[in-house]
Amino acid sequence: MKLFVFHTPELVPANQASECAIAIDVLRATSTIATALNAGAEAVQVFSNIDKLMQVSEQWAPDKRLRAGERGGGTVAGCDLGNSPLDCTPDRVGGKRLFISTTNGTRCLERVRDAKTVITAALINRKAAVDFVLEQQPETVWIAGSGWEGSFSLEDTVCAGAIAHSLLTRTGTPLSELAGNDEVIAAIALFAQWQDNLLGLLHHASHGQRLLRLDCHEDLKYCAELDSLDVLPIQKEPGLLVKR
Repeated sequence: MKLFVFHTPELVPANQASECAIAIDVLRATSTIATALNAGAEAVQVFSNIDKLMQVSEQWAPDKRLRAGERGGGTVAGCDLGNSPLDCTPDRVGGKRLFISTTNGTRCLERVRDAKTVITAALINRKAAVDFVLEQQPETVWIAGSGWEGSFSLEDTVCAGAIAHSLLTRTGTPLSELAGNDEVIAAIALFAQWQDNLLGLLHHASHGQRLLRLDCHEDLKYCAELDSLDVLPIQKEPGLLVKR
């Protein structure tokens, strides 16, 4: 097994596909997707374009859909929700399809959608993602962070490092054999430095600070909880995620 970490969607190789791709957007799309499916959502359908989201979701009965739109950390006009995982309670999302478009995470999913298998991960469901990879034993695993509008983000890379660190320790594979690029080693080092203070890292991250200015303190606390959910979102068809 070879792991590759890509800090942003733009760095994911074009015109290639890995056997397994893991899309990450800790703050907050993949945290929200995992939480919604864990709370009983029927599925989560992702869109990079908000107009396309509105068009497709119109085909669903209003009582069977929820529209979640976020740009710049705020809720998009005309949507039921923004991008807070704390809004995805069982009474709100149970039995419904969540149609979601976010600034960064949905673009990342779009970039890796052609992989043989696509899953999403965040800190909260790290173990579920690692368990899946160990069960499936894919030859190549691309771990793609969403970043922020094309730039590196601490929170996505520390999550990539958390996944890689767990795979390293649980398989006993030498780092030189597991790491397919230098970014894997850097991500593991970042996680090793901050694993006991992930909330602190999220507070240092530029997007974490952006969310703090929007008074999203509880979101950061929730998204920093390592292995708190045993749920794995997996792509059933391009852009459509279900609970495995």
